[in-house]
Order: sequence, then structure tokens, then C-alpha cells
Amino acid sequence: MNFRNWKPLGVLTVIALAIVGCSSPTDKTPAATLADPLMQESEALLAGEAVAVAYSGFREGQHPDRGDGAVNPSDEEILEDLEIMAAHGFKLIRVYDTGENTVSTLRLIREHQLPITVLLGIWLRAELSNHEGCDWLDEPIPEEELAANKLENAAEVQRGIDLARQFDDIVVAVNVGNEALVDWNDHMVPLDQVIAYVRQVKAAIEQPVTVADNYEWWIRDGAPLAAELDFIGVHTYPAWEEKTIDEALSYTIENMRGVRTALPDKPVAILEAGWATTAEEFGDRANEADQARYYREMLQWATETNTTVFFFEAFDEPWKGDPDKPDGAEKHWGLFFVDRTPKQVLSRSSVTD
Repeated sequence: MNFRNWKPLGVLTVIALAIVGCSSPTDKTPAATLADPLMQESEALLAGEAVAVAYSGFREGQHPDRGDGAVNPSDEEILEDLEIMAAHGFKLIRVYDTGENTVSTLRLIREHQLPITVLLGIWLRAELSNHEGCDWLDEPIPEEELAANKLENAAEVQRGIDLARQFDDIVVAVNVGNEALVDWNDHMVPLDQVIAYVRQVKAAIEQPVTVADNYEWWIRDGAPLAAELDFIGVHTYPAWEEKTIDEALSYTIENMRGVRTALPDKPVAILEAGWATTAEEFGDRANEADQARYYREMLQWATETNTTVFFFEAFDEPWKGDPDKPDGAEKHWGLFFVDRTPKQVLSRSSVTD
């Protein structure tokens, strides 16, 4: 898995693969898929996995630091989560920052020799006040807070480098920033600064480096950043864009086709895609049956095109979103309920069934 030497499938290679697909009755991949421009080489798969999952371990009554300190899951709870994910066939997970939970997750994977690898996140806080673009920022972020965030971001980047080195047997790639560039976010960082952070991380570690952001941003503005990366990390959510389950897969593919057309020279992974099972924002489009269908269809497409897809997310998280809206979408993206029982999507034993 050498992303830094990756080459896209050329036209002749695609034609050759299509011919093989047409001539071999035992080939499990349809010829039409092999000829699709979205088809990537198998080396584009992160850690060799088509299916992966985003993980954050906060349970009922737990939450990250929102000003008064965090209430974190215990080692026992994190280990239970890891064992649940491993038992259901997840071998690759994504974490979002370098905090206490992430350190515990990496340590427990190593201590218990669990068959799980990690896409490590480096969380970037706001360095610009996007109060005019973000619907939930009511006033400008104070300059002193932005200055403090810059110092914290520098420390976070260094912690990410240190963890990638310390756990180089577990951390298979590093993501620098999560939706810090798209124009509606509340933690915006200037593009040139994100590029500087990416260069710092790439110079210090051996693993591939990416950045996660919305597909529209990548299509419109992503070229300067993509040139710096080992692979492109895309977020796509048809449900947020009022698509039905019948439209979901085709819309996701349309999003990805737009990214590949705009940025054809780098491998691509979907770092977030999912379907909420309860959401007042989505009405009856949010349900377990539709989540299961989206998962199955995405898994098939990911396998056929050699595209790693991180499903968002492993477990429901009640702390997210408006505390006065228990049926808000942000709380209900999990493949498991908050009590760790599987939803319909995982009613069978393996994620690849």
C-alpha cells in the first residue's frame, strides 16, 4: 500500500480489465464496473479494506469537553467497543483527534492484539471566524480564542505525529482536519494553513496523509490541497441533501464521479457516508431498513471499485446535536444503538455478508 507511488488506472488497463471481465464467467466483478472511470487499483484500498467504520466511544451521559471538562468512556468500555466491532468484521476504524480516548483506543488495540487498524485524526479548531457562513455561529469568534486555537492546533499536529510514530503498527494513515474548509463549518482553517499542516505531517511520518471534507468543496476548490496529499478523503451524505433511499447510491456515485473528474490523479476514499435511523430532519426517510439497504449497496460498490468507505458511524451518540431534540439526526447515525446492540444493518454476523 504505497499511496505516494499510486497511479490511476489508465485507459488501456481499464479496457484490458473489461475484456478479462467479459471473458471470464467466474469473475465476481461485473465488466461494466471494471470499465467505470471510478474503478481504482486494489492498492487504493486503505489497509486493504473496502468497508470501515468511524468510531467515537461516548455513551449515554458521556461527552467530550464542552467547556466544563469531558466525561470519557473507560478502558473497559472502549475495549468492549473494539471487541464488538472486531466481532462484526470491522478491521479498520477512523478516530477524529489525538485525545485521551484515541490514545486509549490505540493502546488497547496493541495490548489485546486486536485485528484492527486505525485512520488517525488530527482535529483542527477554528483559526478564522466563519460566523457569516455558519448558520449556528451567532457572533464572531473572539480573536483571543482564535489565537489560542492556533496554538492548540500546533500541539494537536505534533501529538498526531507522535502517535503515528509510536503506533506505526496500528495507524495506517493520518487525516489532518475534518470539514475545516467547507464554507458552512464552525471551525474554519485557511487553506494555506491546512496545506502547511499537511506538509509538516508528511515530512515526519511514513504513513499516507489525507484531509477529510465535503465532496462539493473538493470539486470546486480542492486542487491545491489534493496536490499535497497521498489520497483524497471525501464526505457524502445523500440524506442531508433530501435524497430518498432509491436515489442514495446513484447520488453518492455522482458525487464521487465529480471528485474523480476534478481531481483524477489521486486515489480517493470515502471517509464518511451513512444513513440515520431516526431523524426529525429526514422524516420517514430515516429508518433501519433504509440504512441497511444503503449499507449493502455501498458495500457492493466499494468492493467493485476498490474504494475504502468509512460508514458513519459505529454507535449512536446521544451527546451530539441539540440536547432538546432527542430525535435529531446527529444522535442516530450508528450501526449499533447506544446500548451496543446491533441495528438491522448488522443483524447478521459479518459486515461483509
